[in-house]
Amino acid sequence: MNNDETLIDLMRHGEPVGGKKYRGQIDDPLSDKGWEQMRSVVNGHKPWDMIIASSLSRCADFAREVSSQHNIVMEADERFKEIGFGDWEGSTAEELMKSDQEILLRFWKDPVNNTPPGAEAVTDFQSRIIAAWEDVLERYHGKHILIISHAGVMRMILRHVLNMSLDAMFRIEVPVAGISRIRIHGRQDEALPRLVFHSGAL
Repeated sequence: MNNDETLIDLMRHGEPVGGKKYRGQIDDPLSDKGWEQMRSVVNGHKPWDMIIASSLSRCADFAREVSSQHNIVMEADERFKEIGFGDWEGSTAEELMKSDQEILLRFWKDPVNNTPPGAEAVTDFQSRIIAAWEDVLERYHGKHILIISHAGVMRMILRHVLNMSLDAMFRIEVPVAGISRIRIHGRQDEALPRLVFHSGAL
C-alpha cells in the first residue's frame, strides 16, 4: 500500500444476545456465538493502524478486545451506529409480517418512502454515515483502518462507494461477522474508492 492509498476493512458485528431481529439502536451485547464468530474471522490478524467502532456494545466490546490484544488505538464513534428502526426495534421479521406480509418487501425495495413508524429517515441515516465515512478518510489518509459496525452502516457505505441509488441498498447482503475491504486512491474530490472484496476473508 502506497502513501496515497487508504485501506478500509468494514466488519459487521457477530450475533447479539436475543438472536435475529430488527434491533436497530437497542444495545444488546454479543452472545457467546457472536464473540466466537468475530474472533474466528479476525483469528490473529492485526494489520490495522486504527480501529473505529460503533458505540453500541455489540461492536465496541469486540473492538476493545482487539485493541487491547494487539496494542492498536481504538475509538468508538456514535455516528457509526445502526439506523434507528423506530417502532420495529425489538421485533422479528415474522412478527412484523403477521398483519402485513408485504411490509418488509416494501421497505427493502424502497426504504426512502417506506420508513417504519418513528424510525430514522434513510436520507438522515445517509447523511450521518457518509459524513462519518468522509471524516475517517480525511483523518486517516494513507492508513489501514478497521471499522466495526452494522449491516445497515455497511450497506450505506458500500452503496456510496459503488454509486448505487438509495433504494438499491438492500440488494447488498451483509452476513454477521462479514468483512468487506475498500481501497481508496487519492483524497477528497480526487479520491477513487474501489471495492476489493465483499464478505471475504482476511
